[in-house]
Amino acid sequence: MEKVNVLEKLNLFSDHWNPKIVGELNGQQVKLVKFLGEFIWHLHENEDELFYVLKGKFKMQFRDREVEIGENEFLIVPKGIEHRSASDEEVWVMIFEPKSALNTGNIESELTKKILEKL
Repeated sequence: MEKVNVLEKLNLFSDHWNPKIVGELNGQQVKLVKFLGEFIWHLHENEDELFYVLKGKFKMQFRDREVEIGENEFLIVPKGIEHRSASDEEVWVMIFEPKSALNTGNIESELTKKILEKL
């Protein structure tokens, strides 16, 4: 049982679209990630995801609309909903999702991270 300083952890890395595990509970992982640009369209067939913005803002795009999420706001994307993240500037995000969730969901690409670093 150790406390986690989120800002300290975020300052340990500078790469984008590469989630880092900072905690686990009840089959869920707490991940930190930095966004910049556009991610790929994908969905998670069996997992809901929660995106909490710590710094900056981004748009969660859906096929029929988009939602802007700013600092101290979060959005839950239900399983089975196709989506992608997009930002014009760097964004710091905390994600809560089941251990089984692959960052690119049902799509495998150069952005897929099958093994995540633990900070």
